[in-house]
Amino acid sequence: MTLSLDLLLGFALFALVTSITPGPNNTMLLASGVNFGFNRTIPHMLGITCGFFVLVVAVGFGLGAVFQTYPLLYTVLRYVGAAYLLYLAWKIAHSGPMSESQQSEAKPISYLGAAAFQWVNPKAWIMAIGAISTYTPMQGYFTNVIVIAAVFAIINLPSVGVWAACGTLLRSVLKDRRWLRLFNWGMAALLVVSLYPLLLESFG
Repeated sequence: MTLSLDLLLGFALFALVTSITPGPNNTMLLASGVNFGFNRTIPHMLGITCGFFVLVVAVGFGLGAVFQTYPLLYTVLRYVGAAYLLYLAWKIAHSGPMSESQQSEAKPISYLGAAAFQWVNPKAWIMAIGAISTYTPMQGYFTNVIVIAAVFAIINLPSVGVWAACGTLLRSVLKDRRWLRLFNWGMAALLVVSLYPLLLESFG
């Protein structure tokens, strides 16, 4: 079966829903939009989209099979991701006042940092594996993997951009340091809560 229009439209809906719903990436973008503004968050957005594109291609070209053969590697990766997520939550919770200048000590996540984070982001792995296993026909498989990854990236960028834009709109509301501190702690808490499925699986 080739990648038909119906299948592509179904996948596009999957990509939209998974890209725009809450998760670690979008929570961090919302916080970045508040603390740094939209323009300074653009490298973070691009890093998410490009890093995720590479992840989908890697899963499609056999990385998923490696994890099936060596499940311990996947387990280690997930816990490394969980530890890094906790570190990011701590950084968000302790963010200082809003940054207006490029010279500010506080810095948004870089393009490379955001791209690398996709490899330890549990939601990104679920999205990538779901895209490849559910929507990628075997006929013309390698071409289909690239198409799926590219369509996902095209939909992902404006989807995550919505969260950065919403954060930017909240800047005027959160100029008061007390409200900003509460917001940042709330975003940090949401990141920690996003680890609940991993903890449930580990100790359930």
